[in-house]
Amino acid sequence: MPLGTPLPPGNDPLLRARMRAHDLFPTRIWQARLKDRLPPLEGLVAAALAMREAQPEPAGRTNRQGWNSSDMAVLARPEFSAIDRLVREAVGLALGEMGEGGRPYRLQSWVNLHDKGGFNFLHVHEGAYLSGCFYLRVPPGSGSLMFRDPRPGVVHGSVKGAVANGYRDIGLKPEDGLLVLFPCWLEHFVEPHAGEESRIVIAFNAEPPG
Repeated sequence: MPLGTPLPPGNDPLLRARMRAHDLFPTRIWQARLKDRLPPLEGLVAAALAMREAQPEPAGRTNRQGWNSSDMAVLARPEFSAIDRLVREAVGLALGEMGEGGRPYRLQSWVNLHDKGGFNFLHVHEGAYLSGCFYLRVPPGSGSLMFRDPRPGVVHGSVKGAVANGYRDIGLKPEDGLLVLFPCWLEHFVEPHAGEESRIVIAFNAEPPG
């Protein structure tokens, strides 16, 4: 195992010189701000709202007090082609960092919309290579995307917070035009939406073909 970073100062200088910290089991996510790479998001928001108007019954799944599409190939629609291109390029780059560059996949995608009070409960996206979301509209009052510490044993420890071997959930504050990628097995949830205007996301999975 390679040497890690030095520990904080202690009383024994020899011990301090020889002790090294090693951070194991890293979990990588990716983010990209892409608003300037796309046509005005207002038109894409209107397209998502038109989908809801045409089929107002929500698909359910982990979404509560909002709406999500039963169409699971939203990015295949012509109006979302610019997002589709960027998502696929980002997935390819992330898979390359995972040692899976060139691996074939199919893209599953749907609209996830929260009205006031809406949220997603804790879940994973089983069986995918990567999961992610693209934020079409993030009005004031939007809740954060929360990632749960993936080490199941850490919740039983007495150390809490952003310290070595501590336990805490990690919050990601969304914004219009933000693309987020993460491993499908990383548990996550969405905090309740407090705004009057709906929060609108395109969620997706890069899955094995077939």
